[in-house]
This record gives sequence, C-alpha cells and structure tokens, in this order.
Amino acid sequence: MSLGEPLSFREATIADLKSIMNVENASFTVPWTEAAFRNEFIINQYAYYILATYNDEVVGYAGIWLVLDEGHVTNIAIHPDYQGNHYGEALLRKMIRIAKERGVIRITLEVRVSNDVAQGLYKKLGFQDGAIRKNYYPDTKEDALVMWVDL
Repeated sequence: MSLGEPLSFREATIADLKSIMNVENASFTVPWTEAAFRNEFIINQYAYYILATYNDEVVGYAGIWLVLDEGHVTNIAIHPDYQGNHYGEALLRKMIRIAKERGVIRITLEVRVSNDVAQGLYKKLGFQDGAIRKNYYPDTKEDALVMWVDL
C-alpha cells in the first residue's frame, strides 16, 4: 500500500465529535475530554481539525491552532488499529499543506520526550528540537520537547 492510500481527508466538524473521541480515547492514556473538543469547535476561533478516513471510517484526526502566520499542532492521533501504515505521516503532511495554504510560515508542537516514534516522524518532516517544557504532561509529569518547522 502506498503512503496514505486509500486514506482520504476532510475538515472535521462538531458532528464528528464521537469519532474523534473514539480515536482519542484509544490513543492516549490521558485523553482530552469531549468538553475540551467541544470548546475547540464552538469557542476557539483559531482551531482547525481534519479527519483521516479509511473506507469511510474515521481512523485519525489532527488539530492545529492557526494564529496569524503561526500554527500550533494541538493533537494528532491515529487509532491504534491503524498505526504502522504511515497514516500519521500522511495526516501530518496534509495538515502542513493546509496550514501553508492559509499563510502559516511556522508550525510548533509539543511531544513527550520519551515518544521517539513521534519525534522521528516530526524530524522526517523537517521539525527541529526547541525547548523543553518541564513536567508538561499531568499523568506522569514527563517533560515535553517543543519542536518547530519553518514552512
């Protein structure tokens, strides 16, 4: 299977909340709450989310805050049943293209210092190491590595 095939992408809406929560809850030990995502769709004017679908099933999603010419990736997840197929890479590449089309010139994100797989993907797509946010993750008090890429 080639990269991203047969994935398709579309903008997420609040109607997709159940599907997003399914991926979120399966992917993270401390998932965002449904209320947090609801706020992203209803209140946060900067939030933009896309879905990755496979045979019409939501298998992943990514969120970014688009503020002027900067983007901040809030979350990206592929359901564990679909990991290992380069879907995360395809999803992040799509998000970067969308951000670029909307005038973003730099994207940043945080990642667990222990998450070598994600860091490898981000580096593959040009992200560079930045600062460390101490005790960033509430479940383990693990540090976050801040990464960024100029588009």
